[in-house]
Amino acid sequence: MVDVIFFGRTSGVIVFRSPSLRKNLGWYPITKETPDEYERGIIELLLAGFEITGVTVDGKPGVLQRVEKLGLPVQMCHFHQIQIVTRHTTRHPRLPAAKELRRLAMLLPRTDRASFEYWLAEWHAKWQGFLTEKSYDERGRWRYTHERLRKAYRSLKRHLPYLFTFETLRAIPNTTNSLDGSFAHIRDKLGCHRGLRWDRKLKLIDELLT
Repeated sequence: MVDVIFFGRTSGVIVFRSPSLRKNLGWYPITKETPDEYERGIIELLLAGFEITGVTVDGKPGVLQRVEKLGLPVQMCHFHQIQIVTRHTTRHPRLPAAKELRRLAMLLPRTDRASFEYWLAEWHAKWQGFLTEKSYDERGRWRYTHERLRKAYRSLKRHLPYLFTFETLRAIPNTTNSLDGSFAHIRDKLGCHRGLRWDRKLKLIDELLT
């Protein structure tokens, strides 16, 4: 699994972890989270002799496709997918269509590919007319009335090919939660040493990730 922890707009660390070995295999500082950084780390691990059976990532634009181009199975993190939908619908949506879509997203960790694909198609068929409604915004522009709901749906539809890779490849997890937990631990430790320069923070992070 791969994820990034940031401590500022341009101060981050990308971490590559093996859930089966329960250890971090590699990490290095980055200034921006890009597909190139993911590819760099994966290639370094392959050159080091590791066998990568699959990769779980958080769905940063372009990353899923880049990993796929490397010839590796890739899994979209369910937790991050639910976060994306929630960001567009809120935790307590008012629209019935948004309520139904968020409830559907919340089922991701407890359902299978065939069922989820069917339910998502049913949801879209039911609300297709609603999604195409248009109105004038505050600037007088003619736009889709429910653009945020459309974005939530498009995210699920776009990531659908990567949401259930773990069904056929049991060696990879369906979330990056193991890394997220270690990131919380790192933030707590760094919180006890406020004011450290970035180079000294990196030394502490290196110790914590080892």
